Amino acid sequence: MTIKINPFVTYGYESAEYFCDRKKECEQLTRLLTNGNNVALISPRRMGKTGLLHHCFNQEAVSKNYNTFLVDIYATKNMSDMVYQMGQVIVRGLRPWGQKAIDKFLNIVTSLRTGISLDGMGNASWNLEIGEIKRPVFTLEEIFSYLRQAERPCIVAIDEFQAISSYPEANAEAMLRGLVQECRNAVFVFSGSQRHIMNEMFSSPARPFYQSVSVMNLPPIALDEYVKFARHHFEANGKKIDDGVVEMIYDRFDATTWYVQKMLNELYSLTPEGSQCQLEMVDMALEQILGSYTQTYQDMLIQMSVKQASLLRAIGQEGKASQITGSKFIKAHHLDSASSVQKVSKVLLDKQIITQNGGVYEIYDKFMSLWLKKQAL
Repeated sequence: MTIKINPFVTYGYESAEYFCDRKKECEQLTRLLTNGNNVALISPRRMGKTGLLHHCFNQEAVSKNYNTFLVDIYATKNMSDMVYQMGQVIVRGLRPWGQKAIDKFLNIVTSLRTGISLDGMGNASWNLEIGEIKRPVFTLEEIFSYLRQAERPCIVAIDEFQAISSYPEANAEAMLRGLVQECRNAVFVFSGSQRHIMNEMFSSPARPFYQSVSVMNLPPIALDEYVKFARHHFEANGKKIDDGVVEMIYDRFDATTWYVQKMLNELYSLTPEGSQCQLEMVDMALEQILGSYTQTYQDMLIQMSVKQASLLRAIGQEGKASQITGSKFIKAHHLDSASSVQKVSKVLLDKQIITQNGGVYEIYDKFMSLWLKKQAL
């Protein structure tokens, strides 16, 4: 019996069949990269940057002609962490090209050789642990030396690139900019979700990466494209979906790709074959999802200080909160002084639990925001 995949993929990249739209963005990104341009790809989290990168790498013009590497540095804290991630991704990315490709990498990046082993089939195993890279600058220079000498041109995407701006190494940006500039056999995508930091990194004359890239801002997928995408996959699997369901989800989650996908995934699973997904099922699907995250959200609140949890609840209850240091907001939510709220909000911003744009504060996790609002009722 063949198990049917839920077509509304919420993690990773499955294939072009399950990827919604982004035709113009994919064409633009592919054209820029295959013509030797480095790119800064900027959008809020969960808008689909990583999926777009995988989709771009899957295009024939890229997959047949380039080695592609996608390095996620979201959780990295310093240069050693970044080098660790980059080395690991390159070793894994070279596996399909066989032992010869791996050997070339190991012959150039000698500082990682002892941490990589080959089995009898020539498959590479990564045995290093974070913290074992003792000379990260030297190893990074070796990695770039490999990129310059690779048999095929390379595309290296560094996801959540803004993380580098908070590394303790004061010269991290300048050093990486110098290596990128000298690497003629590779082009780079610097993908990031913290718009203000990314804009500062690439638009400020005082920063090393100033005017070194083509900037792409990733907008939401158009509503009509999502409607067509949802209807196609429901109907292809013997199901139907009411007009207005996708629009309701799209509006409720501000057109943010991952949340639209997650809701459609749940609705698809709740709709039996031969049946129709109706508007009233949206709230049912949302209840199911929020219920599955309840323990996670409760644990998060327990781990926070009382002031952090109180401010988070207040922002969640508002949905979109403005003037959070004003007396009206503070009194309405029984918070401490304006100075205390300002201090706590900075902590939550630094931890990327909340976001701020144009003076409006929101919780990054839109499901958590709705869960907190529900708890207050």
